[in-house]
Amino acid sequence: MTTKKQAQPGHFYAVGIGPGTSDLLTVRAARIIESADIILSPQAKGTNRSLALAAIQPYLHDQEVQTINYQMKRDGQSTKERWDKVAQDVLHACGAGKSVAMITIGDPLIFATTSYLLQGLAAGMDKDKIQVIPGISAFQIAASRFHDALTLQEDRLLLMSATDLDAVETALTHCETLVLYKAGGVIHELLALLKKYELLATARLVSCAEQGEGELALDDLTDFSPAPMNYMTTMIIHCGRRNWG
Repeated sequence: MTTKKQAQPGHFYAVGIGPGTSDLLTVRAARIIESADIILSPQAKGTNRSLALAAIQPYLHDQEVQTINYQMKRDGQSTKERWDKVAQDVLHACGAGKSVAMITIGDPLIFATTSYLLQGLAAGMDKDKIQVIPGISAFQIAASRFHDALTLQEDRLLLMSATDLDAVETALTHCETLVLYKAGGVIHELLALLKKYELLATARLVSCAEQGEGELALDDLTDFSPAPMNYMTTMIIHCGRRNWG
């Protein structure tokens, strides 16, 4: 299936916009946003600013922009109900011949709210009318700050949430490079774990990437004493390299 350069009537687009700056959207993402009839912009309840919406401002003209509020909590049933309701609204709009694009920070298929909406659309919409536009993800931005490779030869790269600390500890001995999303909320526990395995010096951390003076990038966590950290904090841990000879 070939993606057309502009949003098509009756189609839904899950659009990854990267870390939240307008110049790091792909050309395809920008063209879809510019040509869509309706733009959906997710926003967690309790916040009054959408980083995603700010990033696409240069590509907005007369599109209809809808803010989708949602709760950031572990409640599978309420999450499903919320996004199923959004899915019904999207199906109605697309059935009326509108093109709908939902924007998301990073990539639509990596720890993204868009994934819930895609699940809700799957049963009621022709899959050829559902398209995903990849975006630059947080771990790629984080790695770019330090110029060191994530993988070499047959190295294993493992990507996971930092919230399950037992799983994180297991992962440290099962890959060469471990990427942790959502590291800010458990930063003290993670530092203690890295100290236990003597990995503080080979761990990297990036918080609020591409957000100007708010960005924090550290290439050695040995002497790091963190204050409360943003949700958008990514850690890259080099657990060791294999000798490939």
